[in-house]
Amino acid sequence: MTKPRRWFCYVVRCCDGSLYSGITTDLDRRVAEHNGSKAGAKYTRSRRPVSLVFSESYGSRSSAASHEALLKRLSREQKLAHIEKWQAGHDRYGRVL
Repeated sequence: MTKPRRWFCYVVRCCDGSLYSGITTDLDRRVAEHNGSKAGAKYTRSRRPVSLVFSESYGSRSSAASHEALLKRLSREQKLAHIEKWQAGHDRYGRVL
């Protein structure tokens, strides 16, 4: 029996302080790609290193993409407040502390 794939919505903070959001099935791989590979987003290539500041786990790609779209509509201040609130109660994989 195949284990269901988990999707993550994530936000990384770039070295210039800007925020980048995306979705993936493998957080460690994706952050590594942002930091040192051509597979990373074009936006983050000139803003390395990046660090993971937010992630939430979802059961489907569409759910993760919906949350990413919601994050992209927030102002920077709203995003930072959302990240700060999340960081207070979760580990980097979105698990409740």
